[in-house]
Amino acid sequence: MSDFPEDSPELWVEPPLKALKGRGALTNLPGRFEEQIIARTDDGWWQEPEEPGAPATYITPETARTILTRNQSPDLPFSVSLNPYRGCEHGCVYCFARPTHSYLGLSPGLDFETRIYAKLNAPELLRRELAHPNYQVESIALGVNTDAYQPCERHLQLTRRVLEVLHECRHPVGLITKSSLIERDMDILQDMAQRQLTGVAITLTTLDHQLSRILEPRAASPTRRLQTIRRLSEAGIPVSVSVAPVIPHITEPELEAVLTAAVEAGACSAGYTVLRLPWEVNPLFQQWLETHFPLRAEKVMNCIRDLRGGKENDPNFGSRMRGEGIYADLIRQRFNKTLRKLIKPGHNRFSDLDYTQFRRPLVVPETKKNSAQMDLFS
Repeated sequence: MSDFPEDSPELWVEPPLKALKGRGALTNLPGRFEEQIIARTDDGWWQEPEEPGAPATYITPETARTILTRNQSPDLPFSVSLNPYRGCEHGCVYCFARPTHSYLGLSPGLDFETRIYAKLNAPELLRRELAHPNYQVESIALGVNTDAYQPCERHLQLTRRVLEVLHECRHPVGLITKSSLIERDMDILQDMAQRQLTGVAITLTTLDHQLSRILEPRAASPTRRLQTIRRLSEAGIPVSVSVAPVIPHITEPELEAVLTAAVEAGACSAGYTVLRLPWEVNPLFQQWLETHFPLRAEKVMNCIRDLRGGKENDPNFGSRMRGEGIYADLIRQRFNKTLRKLIKPGHNRFSDLDYTQFRRPLVVPETKKNSAQMDLFS
């Protein structure tokens, strides 16, 4: 017989969540495929450590079998993407890619930002893909799911090696990042931009440094991202700003200010998406909201439901990126009006990329020694 009767739930409560320095998620929320879920409860004996240590980051080498991902989403501006990494140390709490860690048996929470998988053979796989006789040239979106310039790229340099292959083959590529590390590869990007083979999008969510530190803790600061926009633009590389995600009553009030700062820094085009809460992102974001903005949490979630037809997430093409209803219309009008004021006709250099310059690379034929395929009789 239990010492605590079932009709006394107040004796079993969840310990209060605390933010971890340098991390976006507050917990290792179980993935949706887990058969067993362990819930934190406090029976009165719980003692919070004085200084809970931030979990360390682990980089796991991965030998990928394929490297190009294709989609048929009508509301995405690309159909082919390449991601050198799985998981992202930037730790953005709103990241739509978090649920992908569930496929690995890991948590979309802290595991997503601390358990990173690096596809060490990404450049070689890309070269092999491009050399295939049936390959059809399409612009490749680099670093869409997880940031290709997250901290471990500084020493692994997978993204740079991928760019070197694309540069050699004169293959069009678009990049999106919130890291200043992209400046390291300006030598490649500048030459590709002169050939109309590349454009860069910098994600700028907020100008508030304090908010940025808890929303996207290991990404470059807002000021540093504006500096990156300026440096890329001055080097002749077309830069767009991605105001994403627009979070009602959190980042949404800054919409005009973010656009103005980005265009003044050199951005020649812009886009936006409203906050999406697919799968495990929803409870993770609500944990974050209740911890950092407890007085605003209900107001924010009510507004999100207004954007999503009464639900907290809308997976439908078209509406999932911009939302629906009066509030969505207001955001769209504010964005379009500000952009028309800032960017004059003909000043948008973020144009279509050139597909005609592509030249197929040479690859070393696979042998038993360098092939990843196992030999049945070895």
